[in-house]
Amino acid sequence: MIGLGSIGGVVAGCLRHADRHDIIACARRALDRLTLERPEGTVTVSLRTLTDPAEAAPVDWVLLCTKAHEAASTAPWLARLCGPATRIAVLQNGVDHAARVAPFAAGPSVVPAIVYYNGERLAPDRVRLRHVAEHDLAVPDDAAGREFAALLGGTPLRVLPSPDFTTLMWRKLLINAVANPLTALARQRQAVLRREDMRALCLAVLAEAVAVARAEGASLAADEAERTLATLLTYPPEAGTSMYFDCLAGRPLEIEALTGAIVAAGARHAIPTPLNRALLTLLSAISEAAGASLP
Repeated sequence: MIGLGSIGGVVAGCLRHADRHDIIACARRALDRLTLERPEGTVTVSLRTLTDPAEAAPVDWVLLCTKAHEAASTAPWLARLCGPATRIAVLQNGVDHAARVAPFAAGPSVVPAIVYYNGERLAPDRVRLRHVAEHDLAVPDDAAGREFAALLGGTPLRVLPSPDFTTLMWRKLLINAVANPLTALARQRQAVLRREDMRALCLAVLAEAVAVARAEGASLAADEAERTLATLLTYPPEAGTSMYFDCLAGRPLEIEALTGAIVAAGARHAIPTPLNRALLTLLSAISEAAGASLP
């Protein structure tokens, strides 16, 4: 496991509690125990943590759970953890999982994974899992994807192998295209999206993103924007988003992998994306300032 934030912490806790595999967490700080709050009951598990890539050795699977913009920082870990037979499951936002990791892990096969569950890091050693969809993760319906699903067997995380992963990937990006930027800019949890004016803004942002997604090969419904917003409004109003939490904490934002991916694809297909471009500009300025203030 590389990364013990809201996504990685949940997966690490679930896998350790299932106790079917040897789990090694690779993180900035040593952690010997992790508490996972989940609908099935709160559990506390022991955890083996490495903080120095030099201590790592090749493994069967790497679960990469950092933010998308932090992929380059994982290169020292990937160099030590990956052997010829290693598989890397990339549990990150965006649509270019394999291309994002390939420069830092030549050779191993990459399994892109869509994360649906809502994870929240409550403290360095405590995370919370909320199930917000029928499935918690989705992967391509191929041999590697099915092996990843089997890897999580015995945990409460439900994995969907899908024959149309491209469509699912863009559908998840549609959710992120409104939930992340708007909660971050408003500095409010998802309850803010229930305002009538915010719902109208969501639909306008989504209309641009849906046009881009179709051009990229996603098979979407005629009313995909409305369906996306309806799905989003089923999420608990108290749920936050990763960009909201990063914005409050003064950390750089994962904006390029989300809104940036929509704007870039729109440019490739000559599809106007003025609202998404405006969100990208605003959040890029916030992210740049956050990065400059870090020690």
